[in-house]
Amino acid sequence: MLPASHTVDLLHAEGVAGHVCGVDEAGRGPLAGPVVAAAVILNPHMPVPGLRDSKQLTPSRRESLAKIIQQQAIAWAVAEATVEEIDRLNILQATLLAMQRAVAQLSPPPAYALIDGKDVPRLSVPARAIINGDAHVPAIAAASILAKTARDARMRAFDACYPGYGFAQHFGYPTAEHLAALRRLGACPLHRRSFAPVQAVLAAT
Repeated sequence: MLPASHTVDLLHAEGVAGHVCGVDEAGRGPLAGPVVAAAVILNPHMPVPGLRDSKQLTPSRRESLAKIIQQQAIAWAVAEATVEEIDRLNILQATLLAMQRAVAQLSPPPAYALIDGKDVPRLSVPARAIINGDAHVPAIAAASILAKTARDARMRAFDACYPGYGFAQHFGYPTAEHLAALRRLGACPLHRRSFAPVQAVLAAT
């Protein structure tokens, strides 16, 4: 992973002045629950050791890093797009909306945004998409950790509201256990009606 200062230095060499934030999401693939995005402005004087793509970290390591990021970052924010927005807009547009909301909440605001992936949300500041950015840019890796831990916490809370689906275990992803519960119990309000496996269950009932 490139040092945080290296990424910022490159942007400053291109004429960018001010804070640079990293942006990432969690929850594009699940059949249930919101999609969550996070935006982070890291403090270059307080590097966070061990930052990497959240999917490469154990849950306990993600949680410990999330606390450090929240304590040491210049600014951070988490936002989401709801199941209703996912079904109305499609998952890509809902993801970009969640990213837009996260960046808009940052205080102080960034001068530039680095986005994980290949799509850039509509922002009030210039932005650049970086494929596999969570593996190369510390601020994006930090955002991936905050987005993942925040979404997991939301799904654990939803598990109590909709028992039987196993949301606290699979977080809405299409595991064999989740698909079996979906067929057995039917879709709950948390399920994304625009996703094919959920549509198939609804069509069969």
